[in-house]
Amino acid sequence: MPDRKLFAGHAVRRLRRQAGLTQAAMAEVLGISSSYLNLVERNQRPLSATLLVKLAESYDFDPRALTAGEPGGGEAAIRRRLADPMFADLEIDRNEVGEWLAGAPGGAEAFARAYDRLGAGGGSGVGDGVDPVAEVRRAIERWRGHFADLDSAAEALADELRLGAGDLYGAIAERLRVKHQLTIRILPMDVMPDLLRRLDLHARQLQLSEVLDPASRTFAAAYQLAQIEARAEIDALAKGADFADRSAERLFRRHLASYFAAAVMMPYARFLRACESTGYDFELLQRRFGAGFEQVAHRLTTLHRVGARGLPFFLIRVDRAGQCSKRFSGASASPLAEAEGRCPLWRLHHAFDRPGSLAVQLVELEDGARWLTIARTVTPQRRRYGGVLAEFAVGIGVAAELGGALAVARGVDLKGDATPIGLGCRACHRTDCPQRSAPPAGRALLINERDRGVSGFTFTTD
Repeated sequence: MPDRKLFAGHAVRRLRRQAGLTQAAMAEVLGISSSYLNLVERNQRPLSATLLVKLAESYDFDPRALTAGEPGGGEAAIRRRLADPMFADLEIDRNEVGEWLAGAPGGAEAFARAYDRLGAGGGSGVGDGVDPVAEVRRAIERWRGHFADLDSAAEALADELRLGAGDLYGAIAERLRVKHQLTIRILPMDVMPDLLRRLDLHARQLQLSEVLDPASRTFAAAYQLAQIEARAEIDALAKGADFADRSAERLFRRHLASYFAAAVMMPYARFLRACESTGYDFELLQRRFGAGFEQVAHRLTTLHRVGARGLPFFLIRVDRAGQCSKRFSGASASPLAEAEGRCPLWRLHHAFDRPGSLAVQLVELEDGARWLTIARTVTPQRRRYGGVLAEFAVGIGVAAELGGALAVARGVDLKGDATPIGLGCRACHRTDCPQRSAPPAGRALLINERDRGVSGFTFTTD
């Protein structure tokens, strides 16, 4: 894996201020000059491995926090916000953004929070309150998608259920019946035309629709078990998130219960071993753990247990119109999951052409970062004939230098040619893209009646 320079001056400065130290005092502890520490804090020098070790030894902190807390999500995230048409006349270039983050990280974070709170992204014009979905997503990403306490509790429960029976669904149903006096009843679609799951406390029944496939039935039963047996862990996490909006808290609780259910179906240690031994073979993982493709893909984004980490995957789910209904960055910090826009050259959108088949692609972003991505369509539980049949494309990916461990990467030259893509036309500055539908935000158009390039838009560059 190629070495990457780590610039985390904002995090070092925050750590120093929390410790109540001057630059001279911290420099003395670290065995470096105060002038060098000053350069590190201003992002004019990267953190060396030696300095990173000294920081970890001298102060009680998690080294991952150096990259987890970038102001506003980092330079790329700030640039995406500045790509909004309202800032187009300012013509802010990339160097200015980097200097802003280095010189005034607090101001950059304040801008990001204000922009997100006002709902200005995408020109939505929503400014009357907090977006509960965005609030929940931020809470999830704050943990990088991994909730250690929930995982440990789910793993212990899964081992206990496994000892009782080989059939996980049957074991969960029996536990609900014996320990919680809840029986599972499968009802016809005519009885539950618009519901997939319903808890009837009067009848002491968990009622499931007959349209649910085996993986979804197991997940629904485990979800109910989570609401009962993981209540303490869920309450603690929801309280710690400190949501101002009640809807956001309820959404977050639903996510945590779903997380627990998936962790019961795919217990951490066993699932990680299976991933590593099969080369993250999606079909084998689905069969081995009785899960669906999207369930497995989502679980892959959560494997960040200290001392037992999986590959850092991201996940995104879109419909045919390109609207995103689910996204998780995990530990990948991938802009492909963070960006509001997406590139039509990314095969995530081509997955609809071949339903159920994996679309594997090596892509390269403008900053040179390369990602191995996998996309496939998923179809939620079916409704009656003649009704609307929903269809989504789920895309997951990992940094190309880590992709060699994947079974789907066999035969793919991870150092060879990659498809150049962007983060949506308004945020992309490639000048030679024939697929461009709009000029980038913040760039003046150049109109030349004598010439016509590959792209329909010619614009000023940095």
